Amino acid sequence: MPAAALKPTPTSARGPAPTRSTAERSVRLDLPHEPLMKRPLPAGRPRDWYVTHNRRLKAMRLAIALLDSGVYLPDQARDATIRSTAATIGVHPPSATTCRMVRALMRYSR
Repeated sequence: MPAAALKPTPTSARGPAPTRSTAERSVRLDLPHEPLMKRPLPAGRPRDWYVTHNRRLKAMRLAIALLDSGVYLPDQARDATIRSTAATIGVHPPSATTCRMVRALMRYSR
């Protein structure tokens, strides 16, 4: 073994950088810098299909934002928490149905 391999490097002499729990510090929510390119939805579907499709997209965005902010369990995601997250990311306040869908997405993603 070469002698250079036995010599400790300056970073290993100090040890690993200390980690802090997210309970001790606030987690910054990363907001998108520019919106994604929107594509038109397919024509000729019933109106209910479009409503459900848009509700699912909104629920996915909210579930991702909640997970990014440290809310990992559906029990932690109350309607008020989901609605405040919606205001943070710039989405209209969700209905009770959308809030249930957000919790369902968080529950079944495991």
